[in-house]
Amino acid sequence: MIEPLSLKGNEGVADFIDNVFANSGFNARRLGEACDLYSRMLDDDTTVCLTLAGAMTPIGMSGPVIRMMESGFVDFIIATGANLYHDLHRTYNYPVVQGETNVDDDELNRHGIARIYDTFIRDDETLVATDAIIIKAVLERSYPEPVSTAQLHRIIGDFVLKDAPHPEKSLLASAAKHDVPIYTSSPGDSSIGLNLVTPQIFGRRIPIDPIEDIVETTAIVRDAKKNGAVIVGGGSPKNFYMQTQPTLWQILLDDRGGHDYFIQLTTDSPHWGGLSGATPQEAKSWGKIKEARKNNVVVYSDASITYPLLCQYVLVRKKPKEKKRLYARLGEIVADLKKSAHENKRLRDRFSRLEKKANGQGQQ
Repeated sequence: MIEPLSLKGNEGVADFIDNVFANSGFNARRLGEACDLYSRMLDDDTTVCLTLAGAMTPIGMSGPVIRMMESGFVDFIIATGANLYHDLHRTYNYPVVQGETNVDDDELNRHGIARIYDTFIRDDETLVATDAIIIKAVLERSYPEPVSTAQLHRIIGDFVLKDAPHPEKSLLASAAKHDVPIYTSSPGDSSIGLNLVTPQIFGRRIPIDPIEDIVETTAIVRDAKKNGAVIVGGGSPKNFYMQTQPTLWQILLDDRGGHDYFIQLTTDSPHWGGLSGATPQEAKSWGKIKEARKNNVVVYSDASITYPLLCQYVLVRKKPKEKKRLYARLGEIVADLKKSAHENKRLRDRFSRLEKKANGQGQQ
C-alpha cells in the first residue's frame, strides 16, 4: 500500500529517503532505489566508477566527491575536463560566487565576469590565475613518454597538495592523496587542455595518449570482482566508462559479461537519441551491462539535487571501506591485461590476419 507519507520521525536524510521517497512514486521512488542499489554495490566489493558531466564542480560538488573518496566509496573517476579545471579555483581562494540568471551578460563581460547559469567567475582573478597554476604544475617535470590523462591529473593533484593553501577543497588533490585515478574522455575539450597549448608552442610539449586511457580503464574493469557506475549526467564520461565492456568482448575477445551495477542521475530522455539518455536496457543490447532489468536505476532528476542526497545516504548507512588505491596498482593491472591479450590465440590469429591484409594492400 502507498500510504500518506509521514514526515514525522524522518528528519534525518537517510531515514527520509527510506521512509518517504522510497515509499512514494515517480523519481522520488527511483532515488530510494538508487540509494539501496549503491548500498548493495558497496556490500558486494564492487569497483565503483563515478562519471561526472555537466557543471558540477562550479557549484561546489567537489565536496561530496571528496567525502566519497575518503570513505572508499569511489574507486576511479571519469570526468569532463571542465569539471576538473573548475575544481581547482577554491583550493587557491580564487573567487567562484553565487550570482543570478536574469542579468545583462554584455555587462558581465565588460566587468570581466564569466557566468555558468547562476554562478559567477572572475576572468583575471580566477580563470587566468588558475591557468597559471596548471602550467606551473605540468612544467615541473619532463615527458620522455606520452602520459594517460590519469597520470596528467595525478601530476596536477600532487602539485596542488604541496602548493595550494587549501588542498582539502580539491577533488584532484584528494584523488592524488587516495590513489584514485581520474580520466577525462576528451582532454582537449577543456581549459586544462587549452593550457597545454602554450607549452607546446614554446617547445615543452606534454604528450597525452588517449588510447592509454582506454587500456587503463579497461584493465581496471577487467581486474575488478564486480563493476558498477554512478553516472552524474551522462555524455562522453558515461560512454567512456560503458565502452570498457565492448573493448573486452568485442576487441580483446575477453568477455566479462558486462557491468554489474548501473546508477544514472539525468534529466535527459531516451527518445531524443542523446547519449545521456541511453537506458541501461539499451546498454544490455551492446553487452555493456549484465542484466537489462536488474541492478540498474535511472533517476530522472537534477543531479545537483540527487547526487548529494545519494552520497549522504551511503555515508550515513555504510561504514567506510578499505580504499582500493587503483592508481598505485595501474602498472600491475595493465600488465596483466596485456599478458592475457598476448596469450589469447584467437586474438593473436585475428590480428595477424588483419595485419597481413593491411601490409599486402599497402605493398600493392
